[in-house]
Amino acid sequence: MKRYGGNMIADLITIGGSAGSLQVILEILPKLRSDLSVSIIVVFHRKSAPNSEMLINLLALKTTLTIKEAEDKEKIKPGVVYIAPADYHLFIEKDHSLSLDASEKVNFSRPSIDLTFITAADVYQNRMVGVLLSGANSDGIRGLEAIQSQGGYCIAQDPLSSQVPYMPAKAISKKVVDTIATPSEIALFINNCKTTFQ
Repeated sequence: MKRYGGNMIADLITIGGSAGSLQVILEILPKLRSDLSVSIIVVFHRKSAPNSEMLINLLALKTTLTIKEAEDKEKIKPGVVYIAPADYHLFIEKDHSLSLDASEKVNFSRPSIDLTFITAADVYQNRMVGVLLSGANSDGIRGLEAIQSQGGYCIAQDPLSSQVPYMPAKAISKKVVDTIATPSEIALFINNCKTTFQ
């Protein structure tokens, strides 16, 4: 992974989580710098619900960064936090746009963390970071493998800080992570990332 001045060079950070991960995101967001240039995509396992706007508003209260639900064909912009919509897979396209897909569930989940991570790795290669948070299944493991294979950097939440430790613990046991970090350490890592936008 390329580094600049001791900091990671990353244009995209993908964060995936299931049970217990929303609380982690609510802890990370207030700690992020307001002048971040890196783009962030968050994939939660969540059921389709009419109150998705409430989730976006809740997250927006925690940060000065722009928080929005990802839209089909939308171009990825620096310094924006995109939330994968409920009941859609979120793909990253070669032209750095977002694509929504309603195909079959993967690991019993839609959106699938794996699919977002894998398509992002294909596009951003060694200029991306994958972060796997609290959760109860194996979604995200193949995605981290794809990120590593492209020269990207992988982080797992410290299982001791996870409400549901299975997901990050599984990633650690599969040796597909470069760093194990608490939520505060993840926020610090993101803040220290340099991007090609800067």
